Amino acid sequence: MPALSTLIDDFAAGTINTSLWTGNYGTVSQVGGRARVACTTAYSAFASAAAYNLAGSSVFIRVFPPAAGGAATSCYATVYVNAGTAGTEAGFSFNALTGRLRFNANVAYWDDNAVELPYDPVAHAYVRLAEAGGSLTWATSPDGTAWTTRRTLATPAWITSGTTLKLVLESHRDSGTADYAEFDDCNTLGGSGPGPDPGDATAARKAAFLAFL
Repeated sequence: MPALSTLIDDFAAGTINTSLWTGNYGTVSQVGGRARVACTTAYSAFASAAAYNLAGSSVFIRVFPPAAGGAATSCYATVYVNAGTAGTEAGFSFNALTGRLRFNANVAYWDDNAVELPYDPVAHAYVRLAEAGGSLTWATSPDGTAWTTRRTLATPAWITSGTTLKLVLESHRDSGTADYAEFDDCNTLGGSGPGPDPGDATAARKAAFLAFL
């Protein structure tokens, strides 16, 4: 099975690459060189086929979370590598209500030992999940090149068991104003490179999220 690092998309095309993102659900689109996932009371995601291997591999991506927008208990964007078993997954959760970034290795949708940090939209612009030598590592980067390790864990058995894995980029809210999360540069810096992306959200949109940090 191919390494997850071979799932490469800069989302620059005018249409979704349906040969890569075969499991999409809810309301998704590509706008301004990004993958856009609706953040509503429904669940929406870009999702790859369950066809990849993370052992000895990695995945990185740039994330633009939604604004809280009056949600009561839940408003998030997530980047998860999923085992195919419901709730068994590893990755990142951006919580717009608490303004925190969580590094998860979930079983039954939860990880008691997850690491959390106050979310910084500059320092944590890119996230990366990597497996090597029996260790799973979560890292963040401002530019997709210089990485800071945030968590390391003995590799969960499901990652090395030969199970085919999929990448899921999801967003959801329980209430409030409908919004969206965006994702860019999946395993590539694409046309944006380090620094601000020409397709960045407007200053008003950034300020709306920062108000909840």
